[in-house]
Amino acid sequence: MSYFENDGQIEKTWSHMLPNCYLNTIFITPEWQATWWKRFKYNSTPLIEIVTLDKEAIGVIPILCEGEEATFIGDSNVYDYMDFPVLKGHGKDFFSIAWDRLKSMDWKSLRLESIPEDSPTLKYLPDIAKLDGFEVDLYESDTTPCMQLPDSWDDYLTGLRKKDRHELRRKLRRLESNTDFKQYSVDITGDSVEKNLEEFFRLMALSSDDKGAFLTAQNKEFFIDLALKFSATDQYKLFFMEVEGTKVAACICFSYEGTYLLYNSGYDPEKSSLSVGLLNKALTIQEAIKLDIREYNFLRGTERYKYHLGASDRAVFDLVVSR
Repeated sequence: MSYFENDGQIEKTWSHMLPNCYLNTIFITPEWQATWWKRFKYNSTPLIEIVTLDKEAIGVIPILCEGEEATFIGDSNVYDYMDFPVLKGHGKDFFSIAWDRLKSMDWKSLRLESIPEDSPTLKYLPDIAKLDGFEVDLYESDTTPCMQLPDSWDDYLTGLRKKDRHELRRKLRRLESNTDFKQYSVDITGDSVEKNLEEFFRLMALSSDDKGAFLTAQNKEFFIDLALKFSATDQYKLFFMEVEGTKVAACICFSYEGTYLLYNSGYDPEKSSLSVGLLNKALTIQEAIKLDIREYNFLRGTERYKYHLGASDRAVFDLVVSR
């Protein structure tokens, strides 16, 4: 049996700590990690331990050890951030204690992917490992463009670069004046999830060969698992755009602790002249502003549209520790 099946106390401690951790994102919640594990690694037993200092929980070690390699619980193909949940102000204490536990595990390579640039993991773990005689390789692996949101849509438009503001307004006017269109989010229930997600998968596959290749049966099942899990807490948002009654663009956002996270998207290239992919995302920004969301995160990747919509880069790093 694994923690994810039988230890609710660890989950409660983990969830209770997260709002006060250096990184608080949906990807390192116990709910997300359990959802991934049940779909992809059910036969592997993760190590999940609460690290304490003077009887106070200060962090969590969530590690999966398979063969000669240890990793975070997860996969950077479907996670945009991974890290140790560590209580603010306790980075040095956490890694001093956690390192002894980590190095006692039977691995030759500790591969930790998609760590945010301001994580205490990057500040403390490489030096601790080097001092102990381990080899360390640290490198920037990707970026997650994001932006702070203002109080109104007009303020958002004003904050864009002049050319980007002009282009976004022009594209919105063209869509509104030339077509019968609507954009909306759908309620996900057990009865509707597969039908709605099949439409999403269709548009995702149409938009690029890489996205089509990504949509294996197992990845599709994981997306359905996420929809069911996080729609129950109103954190899952599936947006569609229709033109003349036909769905032509879609995107999934997660709403978590004052941030909208754009998880994945797709559109019909036959409607690219109307910029339906970009505009569907832009209208989710408008929705986030209406809901007083303070940050919009486009997540991994450097697609140009993210910068046209006002994002700036935030780096993520991979850290590999070898014996």
